[in-house]
Amino acid sequence: MRKIGFYEKYIKRILDIICSLLALIVFSWLYAIVAIAVRIKLGSPVVFKQPRPGLIDPKTGKERIFHLYKFRSMTDERDQSGNLLPDEQRLTKFGRMLRATSLDELPEAINILKGDMSVIGPRPQLVRDMVFMSEEQRMRHTARPGLSGLAQVRGRNAISWEDKINWDLEYINDVSFKNDFRLVVETIKVALIEQEGITDGENATALDYGDMLLKTGKISKTQYDACQAYAKQILEERDEVR
Repeated sequence: MRKIGFYEKYIKRILDIICSLLALIVFSWLYAIVAIAVRIKLGSPVVFKQPRPGLIDPKTGKERIFHLYKFRSMTDERDQSGNLLPDEQRLTKFGRMLRATSLDELPEAINILKGDMSVIGPRPQLVRDMVFMSEEQRMRHTARPGLSGLAQVRGRNAISWEDKINWDLEYINDVSFKNDFRLVVETIKVALIEQEGITDGENATALDYGDMLLKTGKISKTQYDACQAYAKQILEERDEVR
């Protein structure tokens, strides 16, 4: 395990609580407007939750799985067999706007307040992405996942999976107030001024890590299937515990 500095161990969490509380209070009107718009445009539920890997539990050596909250940005359209259509077909113009402005990320302030996430940190990927990461790459999970991070302001889905993970590993090697503050400023520029959004790791915006590894021949179909089965097992075990 890496060395955790004083700022990350004590100060960062206090700042996260303050920032998330301020966001929920000061922007309560914005939460209400977006929630009403989502209900009208996309229906209910207005907020959806998705399991994501969080901090590694020192007792088990495994990532804690938490529910990440977001405003929904896709419909529930299905094919004739009752299966959900591909993300690209369910992502509406309104949903794209939510993602481009990162308004869909607003409910994550609740995750930050609860301690699941931080304002800045490695972006929480999907469980089905995590299982394909090496032990070294999973060191990114020794830091609390963030609403935004170094990878998000360095290109997000315009960069490769390897680059995204490497940016995350670079971030955890120097977690400081100075770097976090700089990344907050850069995130505001990317999300609000350039309107590129900060979300990633979903089919409508990026190829899953395992799919990329299989497509590029870096893993075999047998390895791919085994990892996917492991991801399913992790989620099933979490549901049983709950």
